[in-house]
Order: sequence, then C-alpha cells, then structure tokens
Amino acid sequence: MADNSLRWGILGTGGIATVFTEDLLRLDGHEVVAAGSRSAATAAAFAERHGIARAHGSYAELAADDGVDVVYIATPHPLHAEPARLCLEAGRAVLVEKPLTTTAADAEALAALARERGLFAMEGMWTRFSPLVRRLHALVGEGAIGEVSAVYADFSIAPPYDPVHRLWSAELAGGALLDLGCYVLSIAWPLLGPPSTVQATAAPAPTGVDANTGILLGYDSGALALLHCGLMGESPHTATIVGTKGRIELGAPFYRPSSLTLTRPGAEPETFTAELAGHGYTYQAEEVARCLRLGLTESPLLPLDESVAVLRVVDEISASFRGR
Repeated sequence: MADNSLRWGILGTGGIATVFTEDLLRLDGHEVVAAGSRSAATAAAFAERHGIARAHGSYAELAADDGVDVVYIATPHPLHAEPARLCLEAGRAVLVEKPLTTTAADAEALAALARERGLFAMEGMWTRFSPLVRRLHALVGEGAIGEVSAVYADFSIAPPYDPVHRLWSAELAGGALLDLGCYVLSIAWPLLGPPSTVQATAAPAPTGVDANTGILLGYDSGALALLHCGLMGESPHTATIVGTKGRIELGAPFYRPSSLTLTRPGAEPETFTAELAGHGYTYQAEEVARCLRLGLTESPLLPLDESVAVLRVVDEISASFRGR
C-alpha cells in the first residue's frame, strides 16, 4: 500500500463495477488507479467515466499492474474464478464479487492459491459488512434474544423472462440460487453455522435454471432456517431472527437494511437505524483496507472457509435440482 492509501484495480466494467467504484471514490485512503476489461475500448471508456488513470485491454494486463494493491473482480459470477486466479498469481490481493465462484471446488482452489501465495482474498458479500447486520450479530452474541431457534429470509424479484439474460441462462450460471440465494444463506450462516440437514425444492425456468426456490436447513440444536429466493415475483425482502427470548427483524431490504428492530417479551420494541454511506459497498472496502493494514490475508468477519462451505451447500442444493 503506497503512502497508506489502498490502490484499487477494477476488473470488469458492468453495473456492479460502476456501483462499487462510485462507493470507493467516496472514501478517504482509497484510490481507483486502474480498470481492466477484455476490450481496450471498454476499459478506456470506463476509466474516462470515473477519472481512472490507467485502462487495460485484458484481465492479464490489469493483474500485472504493479501500481495496484488489490483487484475487485466485478465480472459475472461464472467468470470469477479465472480472473481471480490471474490476479493472485500476479501477486495481487483480491475482493471477488459474490458468490466467490459458482462451485465449491473452484472456491477451494482459489482459497488454496491465496494461502499458498500469502495474499489477501475475500468474497464481496457486501451485506455482511453493513453496520446493522453487524449490530444484529453483536446483539445475538450478547444473548439479546437467547438462543437462535429460527431464521427466515426471502429475496425474490420479478425480472422479465429473457433466455439469454444472465439471470435466466444456464450457460451463464443463471437462476435464483446463485444470484439471490447466497444472500439468504449468508444471513443464516453466521448465526447458526453449517447445517446438519439440507432440503430444497425449486420450480425450473424454461432454460432449466431454478426460478423459484425454497430451502430448509436443519441444525442439531433444533433450530431451522427457512429461506426463499426466486425470479417469479417480488417478495418483501425481509429477514427475521427468532430466539428463545425474543426476535430481531431487519428492515427491508434486509441485504441493505436501514433499520433493525429488537422485540422481547415485556419490553417495548427497540429500533436501531443507520444511514448507509453511498450504495452500501463502502463497508466491505473498508474491511479490505483494515485487513491489509493489519497484514491479514483473510477477513475474520468472512473467512474463505465460510465462503467455501456455503458453496458446498449451494452445490448440494443444485445437485438435488438436477436429480429431480
């Protein structure tokens, strides 16, 4: 990190790259110094639009840029693994947009490479670093609602059907599970850990990807997680954590909450609010910077083993769909 300022490269130039770059530009101690695309013209246009000094016409060129400390992998999720590998092999730390990869095997390979090279790597599950999600974890850790007995979360949208769009295309690893299911799984996982049982059902789209998916996770403690993701209708986008002594509700949308309500028997509900900075991606960027300044190669808030473990459950659910 030069002059204590974290120098970012942006790999990919789509919508998520734009949103993340806009949030980075809000932060002190962060610079966006390079952008990379498979097209030199696209990289140059993105760089000009955001005031970025260097544009690279290939992912390999960006990975080789010695003026970059960390690369944000902003490609569609089927294209996360290979660019991340290129960057790690070139000595760059990486923040990889969620999901880390499309399979647990690919995620394990990336984690192994990062550890072998002694480089920082993290999945960009931005919700996990939201101030109110962190407040949720703190409240549960303090025993505010007793033992967690159930987690409910839903994330369903209603995009128009287009068989070539990434959400609907099997070739582009489309479907609700990989795009939206990782959010609901990420709400349950840090509260309950790995499940002992996994059950799921899904309605397929004409392209074969899952279009409406229900997941039931069971735990040895007796706790349950009931999770829903879909492409067939707009759901409330809520999350509720039920405990033996109360409940916590994340205000919609739970993946970018601006309020949290703690309800306990015999007490008035307590509501906590937080005004999000930018689009809500600043918090994961700050976590990357914190870890790098401390010399950490993984975030204790979202270690690589957890990202891999969640993808194992995604693999298991996907296999159950293929076997129907």
